[in-house]
Amino acid sequence: MTILIRPGAVTLSEWRAIYRGAAIALDPATRPAIAAGAAAVGRILARGEPVYGINTGFGKLASVRIGDADLETLQRNIVLSHAAGVGDAMTPPVARLMMVLKLASLAQGASGVRPQTVDLLAAMVAADLIPVVPAQGSVGASGDLAPLAHMTATMIGVGEIHVRGARVPAADALAGAGLAPLTLAAKEGLALLNGTQFSTAQALTGLFEAERLFHSALVTGALATDAARGSDTPFDPRIHALRGHRGQIETAAALRALMEGSAIRASHLRDDPRVQDPYCLRCQPQVMGAVLDLLRQAAATLATEANGVTDNPLIFADTGEALSGGNFHAEPVAFAADQIALAVCEIGSLAERRIAMLVDPALSGLPAFLTPKPGLNSGFMIPQVTAAALVSENKQRAYPASVDSIPTSANQEDHVSMAAHGARRLAGMVENAVNVIAIELLAAAQACDFHDPLRSSRPLEAVRRALREKVPALDDDRHLHPDMLAAADLIRTGAIAATVLPVVLPGLETQS
Repeated sequence: MTILIRPGAVTLSEWRAIYRGAAIALDPATRPAIAAGAAAVGRILARGEPVYGINTGFGKLASVRIGDADLETLQRNIVLSHAAGVGDAMTPPVARLMMVLKLASLAQGASGVRPQTVDLLAAMVAADLIPVVPAQGSVGASGDLAPLAHMTATMIGVGEIHVRGARVPAADALAGAGLAPLTLAAKEGLALLNGTQFSTAQALTGLFEAERLFHSALVTGALATDAARGSDTPFDPRIHALRGHRGQIETAAALRALMEGSAIRASHLRDDPRVQDPYCLRCQPQVMGAVLDLLRQAAATLATEANGVTDNPLIFADTGEALSGGNFHAEPVAFAADQIALAVCEIGSLAERRIAMLVDPALSGLPAFLTPKPGLNSGFMIPQVTAAALVSENKQRAYPASVDSIPTSANQEDHVSMAAHGARRLAGMVENAVNVIAIELLAAAQACDFHDPLRSSRPLEAVRRALREKVPALDDDRHLHPDMLAAADLIRTGAIAATVLPVVLPGLETQS
């Protein structure tokens, strides 16, 4: 599948496909706007007026006028001086998404770059030449300067590029693909460096992985409810219609569909003395529905951001003006990242409570720690402890990044968003929650084994079979780490959620 990049109109599902590796092609209809923006920069230079970022210094040095003979050097210097990131490199899929986000922004013609500059970025994406970009060093305003400088440096032949799993000097990688390094023209270095594409790529990645996590947690939550012989009465649509939250209504519907036809559930109705289940079972629609609503709010913000132009100054070809503003300030992305972090934290927190409930015989009515011979065996005692540790770590990471700020650039840039940090932390939080949901999958499947010969619903039995193809039931204690790795892989890849089809699990695009 090839995604046609129509700047300003790329859908969330298309961004998701690009992140997952879909090929891209830039809409040819963008050519006139790109050329017009570059021509406007040429006219500004011809007037001889000082214009920020075109013939001046940058940031606190904006008052320093640069002569025409030094304009190419100015743009090269800003790239090299700003390529000052540290830490582990962005993963290639996220770095590639950042490149496409920048491509879509530049192609709107408001950045003043030449067509050949856009063409090189598109060619690098097409050839799978992904820059090596250190992931630390941006405060989320004035744009993601350091990460984008590392991306841009490779376009001028400096730095390293991922090529088929190896890190290759940028000049060699470009030459190997038949591409020549770029000589940056006026405004181009700043246009490539300035913007929120690093933060937005990281936040979109967190969003898409959180959506997959959410789906898996709905499935394991339903399985855990059945394992605990919980009631599906709390999922009755009449309850949720009275409150009216869309995510809650859709989540309850999904849980009902997942449990429909379960013989274990039917046994609860016949002979279980409990009147109400604990909140971790009963309040799943309320908690997970709120999670869904929050993820959708973040998705709406990020979809807008991904289609915007966020560098500075902006070029308006129709009037020939270069207007300085602050579209590089990533506060919207910071808020969206914080929302995603809260959602991921709560997904894991609720799941851990279900795990704790299942391993406690006083609450579940099942053998202690889900082992047939407790005492001799410890069963799921320590996996629950691991889940608790991961949940607490996510709670610490969920502190809002957007409430932080630190002045930079000699106080010229005196309020910043911290969007880059807020978005970058999401990958680790999702991975923590993936492992919590994996432990719940193992525990819920094990608990259901104690209800034999009663069976769960058709979709949930399909989930149990998928797990049992990788992980056998736990009789006597064994090395559990490989089991946890296998279960986590089923969650991480979305395989568990895919198993329950045709049950529809609500996602980011199912909002009216």
